[in-house]
Amino acid sequence: MPTTMPTSVELPLLVWTPDAARAQHLRRVLQQSGRACTIVTNESELLSQVGAAHSICAPQHLVLIEPVASLSPLLDRLNEAGGGPPQPASWIGSRPLDFEPLVSTLAWAWWPIDLLDDDAQLVVALRTDAARRRRDVAAQGEIKRLRSQLDERIWVERAKGVLMSASGITEETAFGLLRDGSMHANLRVGEVSRAVIESAGWADAVNRAGQLRMLSQRLVKLAAQRLHRIDSRQSVESGAEAANRIQANLDFLASQASIHSGPPDLRDALLATQAAWLGLKALVTPPPSVDSLIAADAQADVLLAHADHLTGTLEAAAGRRALRIVNLCGRQRMRVQRLGKFALLCALRHLPLGTEQWRPHLDEFEAALCELEKAPLSSVGIRDALTLARGEWSRLIQGLNHADPGERCRILSRKSDALLDTFDHLTDAYEHSLQLLMS
Repeated sequence: MPTTMPTSVELPLLVWTPDAARAQHLRRVLQQSGRACTIVTNESELLSQVGAAHSICAPQHLVLIEPVASLSPLLDRLNEAGGGPPQPASWIGSRPLDFEPLVSTLAWAWWPIDLLDDDAQLVVALRTDAARRRRDVAAQGEIKRLRSQLDERIWVERAKGVLMSASGITEETAFGLLRDGSMHANLRVGEVSRAVIESAGWADAVNRAGQLRMLSQRLVKLAAQRLHRIDSRQSVESGAEAANRIQANLDFLASQASIHSGPPDLRDALLATQAAWLGLKALVTPPPSVDSLIAADAQADVLLAHADHLTGTLEAAAGRRALRIVNLCGRQRMRVQRLGKFALLCALRHLPLGTEQWRPHLDEFEAALCELEKAPLSSVGIRDALTLARGEWSRLIQGLNHADPGERCRILSRKSDALLDTFDHLTDAYEHSLQLLMS
């Protein structure tokens, strides 16, 4: 008789055999070997025991000795039990017809019926099956650990690339930021790296959705410039570029898994924005007239409203407070284009540009600019860009007060584009800010 192994490393046995005499013999042999066992001779009792035998709370080593009428009910019960990793299982007898499904359900071993003729070999065989299972579980755990390490390394490398690209820092500095963030947040470096990648993705989505607001107003503004014969060729080319940019941003947002897996209102907001763009696209494609431009302006405001809702919904879904700055800065791009569009449309319709009409736009822009200037999410480059924006903004206001309507339109067209460039760069700078990415 082989030496008894410590029972603490061996699972209790659940043995099925329809032969009552064999059941008594097996109980005696297994108990003498130091194995705890339950032996059942009734198939319904076996099925009842399996539910407990393969639960997380009470795992056992299942031993089946033929004949068994059908293994299908046993498979169903094993699937119902579910739980942790498959436990050892031994089949003694001829190969059953439905053996393959069992192999995928449990760690089955197959022994010939002759094994029952040698009590010592039976005990050794069952211990071998259990040891094989422990080895397999350990190997699977090691594979899982190595895969986790590989995944973590991939996330770290991607996050370093994002940080290096965002601010031109070295690989060593980027890793230092991730390591410091890991210590401060009490997270693994891989978890912090993944959060950095996710932050970058959300910031990009918020920026692109915010661009749609600006582009809705820019399309109408550029069409109005064509009617005013202000930089006509450039206006046509810029209009085509703006339309392509809208479509590219919508296509990008539609491809993002974070939107499809996010809350339903996020997907609904994207669908509504796409529909609004199709309506505007049909109106701005033909050469503009004053009447068509008025209709396009109304539809542009529809797109603006939906794009603004989409941007806010993305910011909320991301759950990162720092994205408010990206949203706020991006809205400034829309405001300057909207102000330029408003002045050009008033001139086309021979309407006065009264203070009461454009004052709310100026107040909103000024309040947002002040908030950006006070925001802690900053850098030397961002502060320099804000100073430049402040100067361009002052010159745009001066243009609003120009006495000649034609010259006023030219000044507003060009200064609003200069401000657009400035706030485009600023929004990109906020999107790629190390403080935002590490927040």
